[in-house]
Order: sequence, then structure tokens, then C-alpha cells
Amino acid sequence: MDTSTQHDQHGRWPQAESVEDFRHNLAAVHARITAACQRVGRDPTGVRLLPVSKTKPEASLRLAYAAGCRALGENKPQEAYRKWEALADLTDLQWSVIGHLQTNKAKLVARFATEFQALDSLRVAEALERRLQAEGRGLDVFVQVNTSGETSKYGLPPDEVAAFLRELPAFSALRVRGLMTLALFSAEAERVRECFVLLRGLRDRLRQDAPAGISLDELSMGMSGDYEIAIEEGATVVRVGQAIFGARATPDAYYWPSAGEGETN
Repeated sequence: MDTSTQHDQHGRWPQAESVEDFRHNLAAVHARITAACQRVGRDPTGVRLLPVSKTKPEASLRLAYAAGCRALGENKPQEAYRKWEALADLTDLQWSVIGHLQTNKAKLVARFATEFQALDSLRVAEALERRLQAEGRGLDVFVQVNTSGETSKYGLPPDEVAAFLRELPAFSALRVRGLMTLALFSAEAERVRECFVLLRGLRDRLRQDAPAGISLDELSMGMSGDYEIAIEEGATVVRVGQAIFGARATPDAYYWPSAGEGETN
């Protein structure tokens, strides 16, 4: 595969300012998803697009909803919670928290989120379990894996994931769906691809003797600049923000605390 990244578009994606803009952008992303699937003989229905709305105002989210979005991804629990409250009239809109979670914010996620994609510590699992039990809710979760080896990134080292998974059946409110990663932010497509290949290989090995009740069917990997490569390597969820909503003014470091510059959706 010689698929290139679209990282050169980072910070330059045009703003979506109307329902028609969103429809156009969503159609373009879906077309690229379909093309990537066709290149490797996959069924496009096996890839879920998660539009990422971080930093975008309520008005933009309402336009995206009008264009057909029924799920949105946010990094910061407090921002997501505010938007959830503001858009409470959109009763079928689901929320996915995809960024690092501090234990003191677990109560927010437990209250409104359908999905949490960045589980990487037992402390967070314990905090979520406690809050979810109090709310009488369950939560789909993905275990975040650091596939790039960058010390600035969150996520478990690959060799610690098996032991971590063995602890998770103790948390009955957490429904483990799969693994998530942030690839290296690089214009060198092969270096990006290596991160996705690593996650898929890890999932395939772990799935052979995963604990009862632990599903590893899902791979959340790929963002605006590299989701096509991720799909070629088996992604079932792609997290796309700028290619749908437009570039963000807020620096990426604000949304990926302690993470390297350039990590983006």
C-alpha cells in the first residue's frame, strides 16, 4: 500500500459553516472510507465514523446533527458535559469521550457518555465503576495503547495490555469493546502504518485467550490525516474531526495534555 497521509492539511481544513458544508464533508469522508475498504477487500459497513467536535461551538454541533451526525467525540469531559446539557433536546445524540480522563472527572463521564475510548489505568477503571454503579449505567470502553513509543503519549505499553485486560472483568459496568491508539504524527506514511499494524497484531494475539466477557472486536485508530491507512490495517472506528468540522484554533496540546504537538483528530 502506498496510501499517503493527509497531515499536510492539518490546521488548513476549511470551516464547515452550513448543513450543506457538513453534508459535503461527511460524504467526502465516507467516500474515502469506502475506497480504503475496497483496496483491502473490506465491507465499508464494518467501519464506524466518529465525528470529533472538540472546540466547536453548540451551533456547529447542531449543524452537524442536522447533516446526519448522531454520535460525537470529545476529548475533555467538562466540555463534553456542557455540550451534552446544551444539546439535551437532541435525545438520540450519543457522546464518546476519547481523551485522557482524570479520576475526579469520572463522575461526569458516568453521567452522560455512551463510550470512553481512553482507558489506561485501574484507578480510572475503579473510579468509573463506582460512578457508573451509582448512576445505574454501563459504559462501552476501549483500552488505549501507546503504539508509537512516545513518552509524551498516554496509553499502556503494548506488553502491559494483557495483564491489564485480566483485571477488567472485575468491573461489571465497563463493557470492553476493543483497543484504541494514537499513531505517530508524521508525513511518513509507513511510520504511521506501523502503529496501526502493531495494534492489530496485539489485538489478534490477545483475542485468543481474552478473559470471559472481554470483547476485542473493535480497533479505534485513525484520524483526519491518517484514517485511510488505519482502515487498510483493520480499523473499525475512525475518529475524524477537522475533515468534517474544519480546522481548530485551539492548540492540540490543550486537548491532548502532555502529548506531543500535532496529535489531532
